[in-house]
Amino acid sequence: EVQLVESGGGLVQAGGSLRLSCAASGFTYTTYSMGWFRQAPGKEREGVSCIGTDGTTYYADSVKGRFTISSDKAKNTVYLQMESLEPEDTAVYYCAADERRMFCSGSHAATMDFESWGQGTQVTVSS
Repeated sequence: EVQLVESGGGLVQAGGSLRLSCAASGFTYTTYSMGWFRQAPGKEREGVSCIGTDGTTYYADSVKGRFTISSDKAKNTVYLQMESLEPEDTAVYYCAADERRMFCSGSHAATMDFESWGQGTQVTVSS
């Protein structure tokens, strides 16, 4: 069973930065995809970014140029560096993983087609 633990959330002023981390354990295979999703109050969960062990990445239009996803395969950890944060980025951010594929795409992020999910970490951006 894959377990995911997110960290790095917090309160930041608009224009500030945060880095989220997601440590994974329990992978059976060495190839997988991992992603970040978020859910703001009163809104549906949405895909933010994902990365595959083949190096493919995806970003939602709303975060392109501001967020960067990366991974440390040796540590089974994925990071989300968030820059120029806006109040609209306020949400609970969830990490997800899927061993069925080594790539990620917008369709996977949009459908949230990931097998395993973390508990989430709160990001609050004040104006």
